[in-house]
Amino acid sequence: MTLPASASPAAVLDADALRADFPLLGQRVNGERLVYLDSGATSQKPQVVIDAEVDFLTRANSAVHRGAHTLAAEATEFFEDARATVAGFVGARPEQLVWTSGATAGLNLAAYAVGNASVGRGAPDSARFALRPGDEIVVTESEHHANLIPWQELAARTGAVLRHIPVHDDGTLDTDAAAAVIGERTRVVAFTHVSNVLGIVNPVDRLVALAQGVGALTVLDACQSAPHLPLDLPALGVDLAVFSGHKMLGPYGVGGLYGRSEVLSALPPFLTGGSMITTVTLDEASYLPPPQRFEAGTQPVSQAIGLAAAVRYLDGVGMDAVHAHEKALEARLGEGLRSIPGVRLLGDVSTGSTTGESAERVGLWSFDVEGVHAHDVGQFLDARGVAVRVGHHCAQPLHRRFGLAASVRASTALYNSADDVDVFLDALSGVRAFFGAGA
Repeated sequence: MTLPASASPAAVLDADALRADFPLLGQRVNGERLVYLDSGATSQKPQVVIDAEVDFLTRANSAVHRGAHTLAAEATEFFEDARATVAGFVGARPEQLVWTSGATAGLNLAAYAVGNASVGRGAPDSARFALRPGDEIVVTESEHHANLIPWQELAARTGAVLRHIPVHDDGTLDTDAAAAVIGERTRVVAFTHVSNVLGIVNPVDRLVALAQGVGALTVLDACQSAPHLPLDLPALGVDLAVFSGHKMLGPYGVGGLYGRSEVLSALPPFLTGGSMITTVTLDEASYLPPPQRFEAGTQPVSQAIGLAAAVRYLDGVGMDAVHAHEKALEARLGEGLRSIPGVRLLGDVSTGSTTGESAERVGLWSFDVEGVHAHDVGQFLDARGVAVRVGHHCAQPLHRRFGLAASVRASTALYNSADDVDVFLDALSGVRAFFGAGA
């Protein structure tokens, strides 16, 4: 990994130097230097992550927790070392991290575990998570579908009522409405740390305080915060949280579910089968304690090891440096987008905050170009080597809130530079004229 000799959490990040660590970023697209601004969908992988996964597969590949031979023992040690590394990255202890195939799987795990508690499964402590008809599950209007649909389904299965916290016109969460929505019937409050459409950091402390005040379970989607902000999940006070490896420089097919120990110990399992049991008869089974209780079947071993290499890379750069660098890119992006006629930003507090408060952001902006469909904007940019995301970004209700079916999203990561932003802005400035939609 290429890092300045003085690299530390307080060091200035050299994006051009880091870019050399990512093999894919060296290629040209449509004859142009690749400007990759789609890390909100999936990040690129540094060579050390690729090497870590290949090294495991070529030297120690074996099933974990299942064999007494040397390779199985080595594989298990690597696997559990990876757990400790990734758990430490989010401020947790190893036993508080459950491996999943990604954040979507983690959120479904949480919802189905609560559902199983609702039908009397699990230890006596599980009963406190049970949902009954008329109980309430609260989400926000800015949720990714992965943190909305599992709760819709849980409400349908249990008779619970799904309620939502709206967002203001400037994209910030309506905390006054949250205080009214979260009440004595609330049993679950599930919300995103950072909106994948707006880039706004939500007020976790306020939501956790409201939920704790009524004894509700809190579930945090940290997919868009884990790669971009220093993250201490226990300090945030949430009960459960999920993140996804492929958004934080790691492999596909792996993610994490963090849980407070007392919560994980009380929740019943979701997936069942091998590796998560103590005793099995033909009529019943007893389950291991967390995290193994929630890790049935074959685990994503090489992917977990790759994710551990990714968080070591991020730690080496320093998350404070990552955040400061991306904050500067966010400001440059926002200023440039506002200067282009016909571009409407989603969640732009600078145009006049509804709440009178400033909003913390990550380096991500979604926008609409007047008179040009988002997909056409994306194709125009792609022809110039610029990769962005187009569509509803798995957040249809939020787009509907802003009167849109789709938007364009530019999202940065530590390997992006100010030059990347400028290339993007220069290309975008020609979109409306090209499509005859304005100057």
